Amino acid sequence: MTETLSQTAPWQALAAHAAETADASILAMFDADPGRLARLTVDVAGLHFDFAKLRADTRTIELLEALARAGDLDGWKRRLLAGEVVNASERRAATHAAERSAAADHAPMRALVEAVRAGAHGDIRHVLHIGIGGSALGPALLLDALGRHGDGPEVAVVANIDGVALAEACARFDPAHTMVVIVSKTFTTIETMTNSEGAIAWLRAGGVGDPVARCVAVTAAPAKAAAFGIADDRILPFAESVGGRYSLWSAVGLPFALRSAWPAFQALLDGAAAMDAHFATTPLVRNAPALAAAMDVWHATFLGAETRAVFAYDERLRLIPPYLQQLEMESNGKRVTRKGAPVDWATAPITWGGTGTDAQHAVFQLLHQGTHLVPVEFLAVVEPGHALGGSYHRQLLTNCFAQAAALLRGRSYDEALALSGGDAALAHAKTFPGNRPSSTILLGRLDASTLGALLAFYEHRTFAAATLLGINPFDQWGVELGKEMAKAMDGGVPASFDPSTVDLLRRAL
Repeated sequence: MTETLSQTAPWQALAAHAAETADASILAMFDADPGRLARLTVDVAGLHFDFAKLRADTRTIELLEALARAGDLDGWKRRLLAGEVVNASERRAATHAAERSAAADHAPMRALVEAVRAGAHGDIRHVLHIGIGGSALGPALLLDALGRHGDGPEVAVVANIDGVALAEACARFDPAHTMVVIVSKTFTTIETMTNSEGAIAWLRAGGVGDPVARCVAVTAAPAKAAAFGIADDRILPFAESVGGRYSLWSAVGLPFALRSAWPAFQALLDGAAAMDAHFATTPLVRNAPALAAAMDVWHATFLGAETRAVFAYDERLRLIPPYLQQLEMESNGKRVTRKGAPVDWATAPITWGGTGTDAQHAVFQLLHQGTHLVPVEFLAVVEPGHALGGSYHRQLLTNCFAQAAALLRGRSYDEALALSGGDAALAHAKTFPGNRPSSTILLGRLDASTLGALLAFYEHRTFAAATLLGINPFDQWGVELGKEMAKAMDGGVPASFDPSTVDLLRRAL
């Protein structure tokens, strides 16, 4: 891709098309194209993707295909999955997909999981999983979605440097029966190492004679874990080329495997591998991650939608929005191209969301009648995760589908007037513009395989969007600046900081 991406013919054509169709009716697109639903739905790996309610017509898709060709999406997919360098600023491959391939070596992790669950390391009933960012968000999602009924040790994920987080987790557990899993790619992450020291002190205070022997390290820096005192057979390395927010497929997923047993973790890998194969070989118009990414770029970059909302209509998927916030915004929140040239176009939208139906009584007012263009993604599961029976699940799903339908259809002024007894002011308040874009992802059931496929879909979608935008999704230099400044403050109050920051430090420290 050239450094003048916004000057390429496909980009210019998309910009012109966006201006010409800014007020285009999605409902009219259904009327004009009887094959629209079939064309914009994809079924793969137990998931159904419906993109038909997004604000894109046949011409839009053709132009997005042209942009993908100009950006060499197929070439970048091949390089990613072949383990070639795709992270230019750090001169690295990004090998998270290799972690779920048949060639991946998970034998040490599996041996430890099976030994702990068999009691070979003592009566382990609890696991403190300590990490931050991708070292915590991914494992927490797996445990919340699938580990609720696991028969292995109970797990608490601790990330925040606020001591309340560690204190609350420790209060739930018996130190005599607790294992600590320390997850840090560098084994120097300040929040993780501080919490690890706190956990070790808690074990010691609880009567554990050799608390470090209760620790397992998951890291790309095994020598540092060994220097910390952790035994070699309790150090699970992962590759430097596996980024934190893409790492749950590696030994970072250990707490889920401990909780739910190895077959569940293997099913997670297998589901993701099925999505990998789909992404690798399927043309854009039938490729769920690539098509979703193209739609994201269309809405955010060309139609000016600055945010994207994700609502999980399943309690077990309530941690999807925070997981996606890191995956998408840390990956694609960039202001330069792969070669460091400034971009003059919008990159990643702001990802936010919540859980249905709770969110309907909180934020959906803005989605229906606010002045912002917000593409909405609905996530639902056909098979309920409970045995309550009755109307619970039917109400949940009908609410999900009704919200998407209402966002699309809206309510005209004349319809509102008929409902308002002729009161014009009230009718205007009850009028909904409609034509609000949304997509729906429907899982037949939520299990390890379908969750693996879903998370791999989101990873590939993020990568494909970055490719269409000409940016590098695998570095995160913006994250580092705040860390550097925090270290500078730790020794006192540097005079080089702005007056407001200096005042706050003096007041609080």
